[in-house]
Amino acid sequence: MAEPTHPRDIVLLVDDSPEALGFLTDALEQSGFSVLIATSGSAALNIVERITPDLILLDAVMPVMDGFETCRRLKANAGIAQIPVVFMTGLTETEHVVHALESGGVDYLTKPINIDELRARIRVHLRNARSAQSARVALDAAGRHLLAVKGSGAIHWSTPQATRLINAATGSDDGLEIASRHIATFMLERERLGPARDNLLPIGNGGQTALQFTFLGAIGADEYLFRLTASNQNADDETLRQSFSLTQRESEVLLWLAKGKSNRDIGEILGLSARTVNKHLEQIYVKLGVENRASAAVKAAHVLHRP
Repeated sequence: MAEPTHPRDIVLLVDDSPEALGFLTDALEQSGFSVLIATSGSAALNIVERITPDLILLDAVMPVMDGFETCRRLKANAGIAQIPVVFMTGLTETEHVVHALESGGVDYLTKPINIDELRARIRVHLRNARSAQSARVALDAAGRHLLAVKGSGAIHWSTPQATRLINAATGSDDGLEIASRHIATFMLERERLGPARDNLLPIGNGGQTALQFTFLGAIGADEYLFRLTASNQNADDETLRQSFSLTQRESEVLLWLAKGKSNRDIGEILGLSARTVNKHLEQIYVKLGVENRASAAVKAAHVLHRP
């Protein structure tokens, strides 16, 4: 019986030199990688919109858009910001190395490229990237709404649950982009006013929902970690729990139900399966003495909005 084949890691190779592309493509494919080719920075940006590589090898010196600018634009996209970028160039001055790292690169190889060294470094960075991704998945599975940002406010990465919460608060599928603009102002204010501004960042949809960002600390050079909650969610959860003798999870489900969210939305926001949401709703209906979601929403709204 044939052994199962494992998917090959995808390397995006960006270089304007046909000779370099041919040499590196052959070497990488012989090493077991699938190779995508881009001959310019703009071509690389177009490719990552359609295919997500596991690692990017990027020439620093290219016409029109150099590798440094290409890397900055790649890192500005939260969806692909975690892909490791390794620079390749004949430039060896310290300022060029610093420029590459400040642009978001994780490593720097000088030309001519030593293939054995290239293979070794690729393996290390792929392993590190997978470890980081596993950590974010674990945090998300644990229900952690976490977000990492740059000092400029640009979003570095977000756990899926945090993304869903932001989308719910903004009423948009592009919630991260909307939030990024608020966060940029927030970071400037935080720098000026200090820790007193660490806790509240109002982002909402028509004034209905605001997010509270709790600053957890710096986790790297120019990288800051925040935990997200709905600013009024804790108080509302407690109100619903006490009024109807609900569990914490039941009160969370009922709260989002009262906000007009569908079962699917509730599941995505809270990280629950559709079946689990339905199970919670069954218990909620019993405790509230109602038969359907509309009646449950009315009773919850009455409790939350009474004077």
